[in-house]
Amino acid sequence: MASGSVGKNGYMRMSFARRDERTAMIDLDHRTPFMAQRALYWDEALPNMACVYIITTSGGTLQGDRYSLEIDVEADASAHITTQGMTKVQSMDTNYAAQAQTFNLGENAYLEFMPEPIIPFRNSRFITETHIVRHPTATLIYSEILLPGRRYHRDDEYFGFDVFSSCVKGFDPSGEERFCEKYILEPERADLRQVGVMGDFDVYANVLFLTAKTNADEVHALVGTGFSVEDGIAWGASKLPNDEGLVFKVLGGEVKQVKDKIRDFWTIARKVVTGAEVPPKFLWR
Repeated sequence: MASGSVGKNGYMRMSFARRDERTAMIDLDHRTPFMAQRALYWDEALPNMACVYIITTSGGTLQGDRYSLEIDVEADASAHITTQGMTKVQSMDTNYAAQAQTFNLGENAYLEFMPEPIIPFRNSRFITETHIVRHPTATLIYSEILLPGRRYHRDDEYFGFDVFSSCVKGFDPSGEERFCEKYILEPERADLRQVGVMGDFDVYANVLFLTAKTNADEVHALVGTGFSVEDGIAWGASKLPNDEGLVFKVLGGEVKQVKDKIRDFWTIARKVVTGAEVPPKFLWR
């Protein structure tokens, strides 16, 4: 399908606001292939938090796709947003796929944005740029997990994508840029297996914890760093510029162990900010 066709320019905008004791999804506008159903309240630790699954009706992200996602969380509201499955970036012979994300967090807002991993197929090209506008009292936990491709499909799928680019910028309410977290991966230009990049690891995760300085300092002291040759995993947290929070990075051999380490970080961060526990894993995960 040509760029600009129906289904190629996906769009979703959702807004959350506090209504009495509960957060409600007060606005939802979307264009195929994006969909979302009503907000759910399955988190027993935070029963008033709105939980939403982003659904896509396509078979993955294709060349020429242009996606836009906007999420607003108003003052004192809280939301947890994830996806129904992994994002598959399909093989490409021309063009590329791009995604733009914008998050706006009001005073004392709390958002957990934790989608499932991204799988870039052989010869795929994917660019994602995220802008976060956050009130100093708001908190965002933003997760991104990247796989090396379809590892068990065939040999040339392993780090066989052309380009994967991710850029996240943080802004204060006045529009001043506070930090920029960016990485570009081009396996044909540079060996991702070299020491200091991926080494012997396969799965990479980048988690941003944007919050007040007191929260970030407490979580940083509890998380620390670690490396296990036996388990094949490494992790660590660093402070972002301008006291914006933390960036937590994980390298692992398998998706499960990386997600488990993110869950450990999520558990600590949520406890510090809200005093609540992370809910038990769903049986099918």
